[in-house]
Amino acid sequence: MDNLSDTLKKLKITAVDRTDDSLEGCLDCLLQALAQNNMETSEKIQGSGILQLFASLLVPQSSCTAKVANIIAEIAKNEFMRIPCVDAGLISPLVQLLNSKDQEVLLQTGRALGNICYDSHEGRSAVDQAGGAQIVIDHLRSLCSKTDPANEKLLTVFCGMLMNYSNENDSLQAQLINMGVIPTLVKLLGIHCQNAALTEMCLVAFGNLAELESSKEQFASTNIAEELVKLFKKQIDHDKREMVFEVLAPLAENDAIKLQLVEAGLVECLLEIVQQKVDSDKEEDIAELKTASDLMVLLLLGDESMQKLFEGGKGNVFQRVLSWIPSNNHQLQLAGALAIANFARNDGNCIHMVDNGIVEKLMDLLDRHVEDGNVTVQHAALSALRNLAIPVVNKAKMLSAGVTEAVLKFLKSEMPPVQFKLLGTLRMLIDAQAEAAEQLGKNVKLVERLVEWCEAKDHAGVMGESNRLLSALIRHSKSKDVIKTIVQSGGIKHLVTMATSEHVIMQNEALVALALIAALELGTAEKDLESAKLVQILHTLLADERSAPEIKYNSMVLICALMGSESLHKEVQDLAFLDVVSKLRSHENKSVAQQASLTEQRLAVES
Repeated sequence: MDNLSDTLKKLKITAVDRTDDSLEGCLDCLLQALAQNNMETSEKIQGSGILQLFASLLVPQSSCTAKVANIIAEIAKNEFMRIPCVDAGLISPLVQLLNSKDQEVLLQTGRALGNICYDSHEGRSAVDQAGGAQIVIDHLRSLCSKTDPANEKLLTVFCGMLMNYSNENDSLQAQLINMGVIPTLVKLLGIHCQNAALTEMCLVAFGNLAELESSKEQFASTNIAEELVKLFKKQIDHDKREMVFEVLAPLAENDAIKLQLVEAGLVECLLEIVQQKVDSDKEEDIAELKTASDLMVLLLLGDESMQKLFEGGKGNVFQRVLSWIPSNNHQLQLAGALAIANFARNDGNCIHMVDNGIVEKLMDLLDRHVEDGNVTVQHAALSALRNLAIPVVNKAKMLSAGVTEAVLKFLKSEMPPVQFKLLGTLRMLIDAQAEAAEQLGKNVKLVERLVEWCEAKDHAGVMGESNRLLSALIRHSKSKDVIKTIVQSGGIKHLVTMATSEHVIMQNEALVALALIAALELGTAEKDLESAKLVQILHTLLADERSAPEIKYNSMVLICALMGSESLHKEVQDLAFLDVVSKLRSHENKSVAQQASLTEQRLAVES
């Protein structure tokens, strides 16, 4: 270290005289000291004030330039040295050196800039202001096709520099994307796929950039899908495959890229991994099985990619996914059920799957998870059943297969995601199915649970679905017994509150259900309607200019139906409904205007 102090003193003198031979000796000494103890040597360099001198030594024509850049690259490995490098004014001369024709100078300059940028806001800012990124991208473009080892080493350093420059910085990543870095990196990956270090660097860069929404379109216009699948097929090593996965997952969120990945044969690779890993209990194999099956499900979220893999229900992929559902592996059960839910996104697919026995497979799966079951599997299987129940022709088939009974086993679940899907499935099943709606509506346990969930203020989704199912039971059954069950269970106040929902569709469903209650069982529900302040709510809905036409129409139908009750009739008279209703006779919607005339006559006669 004493030797180092001498070297630093000597360097100060020779740096001024610029005698290249003695300068080179000093620089070699520094590099040796850095190799032995980087941290301590860096501290000494900082303390000596020599950093400022380095700026003057970074000149293109000097034979020592590459060594100076190398020293800067070495000291910048230490976090505490990065800001001093910026403050010493080293960035601008380093960026100038990027225009050099000397390969060693370029290599060491790229390393120095990359290390200064690592995790350093100040470093990145300085490189940004000096315009370093554009020069490096231009180099990548021009050197892209050369496959000699020295050139590949330089390309790797430049990729690493851009990565350190933009890592976790959205605005700098966006800048690189605008400079067109993505097509260049994709081309690099294609040409240099035999070079492990460069390939790895490209993957990490893709992983960073792919998180940015604006990158997806650029990626979609390249052959990234093909290159990644080609690379993926070659990887035997778990960690390497993991790296490719980390790029695939964010890219596969884009529908165009989903389709490209499917066409490039990614699905076959994923199915193979699942087959290889399914029986393993090694931690990394379990993790890889999850990643592969999750990615498979993600690919099915795109309409085109999903339909391509469905192949009319005859496709190999669809059949393999079906075989996951009865497996004993929870991860595969989950992925299988989610995949079915994704295949069930159009009527044709749903009808085909129900006709080919998928419902029984899903019910068997649910049955295995009733007691202390896996919540994610329950949720996924219910999602699939809900989607399958959407086409009208499937409802009766699913009801006769016993789906309601299978679903009702989860009424006791305390998990909001399961509750939410359970409610949605039942609501889909009873749509226009009077008998099923009546049967469910007379099920006291179910109705009491719905009333309880209508108060689940912490879970808006569960609360909304419970209200909608209560209303659906009445609307589709039109049954007095169902209404009586709902009144006895305390459900009326929730239907009245639902009429004030911010969602027009829910308001409307509530008003239609309340009109049926008033028409069929007004005497039974009278007290509850009164204490829930229904009449005041209807007055507000009719007076509010923002209420949708169908809300105004159904509110007036309901007012007429309430006239059969003495106490509610009196409330209607006290609130001067005639004024509000007569204004609606000139409403631009014909149905509203006609209903206003009828309601006005009814109110006039009754008063």
